[in-house]
Amino acid sequence: MRSPLAALGADDRALLRKRLRTPVLTFLALLALLAVNVTLGATLPFAQVWIVELAVVAVMVALILLVSMEVIHEPPLIRLFSGLGFFWVAIMVGMTLTDYLAR
Repeated sequence: MRSPLAALGADDRALLRKRLRTPVLTFLALLALLAVNVTLGATLPFAQVWIVELAVVAVMVALILLVSMEVIHEPPLIRLFSGLGFFWVAIMVGMTLTDYLAR
């Protein structure tokens, strides 16, 4: 059975590699940051590790906003609502954690 990529010409394969490079690198960066966060949470190397974990999560959110959602190339109003959406999700997760941790 022949691979679908074998049917592509050299120019098409180069274009496919070029277009998939950013999403694949973003995916790998997010996986690496997740591994860092899980490792920090599992080992707890120092008392205030949650600050580092929060910074890692902020970098992950920035990667999603800037690269995956391509907010850089959008008009200012779209950028505003993208940021507000992530802020709203942060509020909801914070409220859920507050309820969970208070019990």
